Amino acid sequence: MESKKSGESFIIMNELVLPNDTNTFGNLMGGRLMYWMDIAGGIAAGKHCNAPCMTASVDNLSFKNPIRLGNIVHIEAQVSRAFTTSMEIHMKVWGEDSLHQYRYESNEAYFTFVALDPNGKPRKVPELIPETEEEKALYDGALRRRQLRLILGGKMKADDANELRALFFKD
Repeated sequence: MESKKSGESFIIMNELVLPNDTNTFGNLMGGRLMYWMDIAGGIAAGKHCNAPCMTASVDNLSFKNPIRLGNIVHIEAQVSRAFTTSMEIHMKVWGEDSLHQYRYESNEAYFTFVALDPNGKPRKVPELIPETEEEKALYDGALRRRQLRLILGGKMKADDANELRALFFKD
C-alpha cells in the first residue's frame, strides 16, 4: 500500500445557512454544523484511503463565534494522521458574512474515521506523509490526541499512554 501526502486529502465544503438550519436566535444549530463536518470529514477520509469510511469519534466541538442566518459556512478537512485502520481528520470552520464582507473563525475539531472493506470490517489505510510545518505539527500531536480519546473511551489504560505521560512527567 503506497503512502499518501496529507494535502491529497484536503477538501473545502461550503454551505449557506438557511432558516431551517438555525435556532430561535438566528444562529446555525450545532447539530447541523456537526452533520456538515461529518460529511466533509468522510470525504477527506475517503480520498485518503479510497474506501468507504465510518465515523468512530468526534472530539470537542466548541464555538468561538456563532454563524448567523444567511452567512456561508466554510469547512476545511484534511487527514492529519493515519493509523492502522483509522484516520484522524482535522477540520477548521469559518463563517462568512457576505453582506458586510468579512470572514471569521467559528471552530475547529478532530474527527476519527475508520476505513471499511466490502464486508463492513476495518481495513488498513495508507500511511500519511506530512509536508508543511502545520501538517507536521498536527501529525506529531495526533498520537497524544488518539491516546486521550482511547482513555476517555475506556479502550486504553492511562498508565499505557506513553505519549501523554511524557507531556507531564520526566522519566
